[in-house]
Amino acid sequence: MDFSQYTGFLLFMFIFTVGFWLLIFALTFIVPYWLVGSWIDRFKENRENKVKAKEETVTEESVL
Repeated sequence: MDFSQYTGFLLFMFIFTVGFWLLIFALTFIVPYWLVGSWIDRFKENRENKVKAKEETVTEESVL
């Protein structure tokens, strides 16, 4: 194995391992962060909609 083959092999292994660790990082940190954040936003929206609906029913009852 001459020097150019050796550097090509090292470059390939570097790119492969960087991709592997980025995939592991994405699956263990980024995806759960995204899922929990979307769940929290949905929970807040549902709570706001419930409060808004409750206020509307109260104002309708007071008008009647």
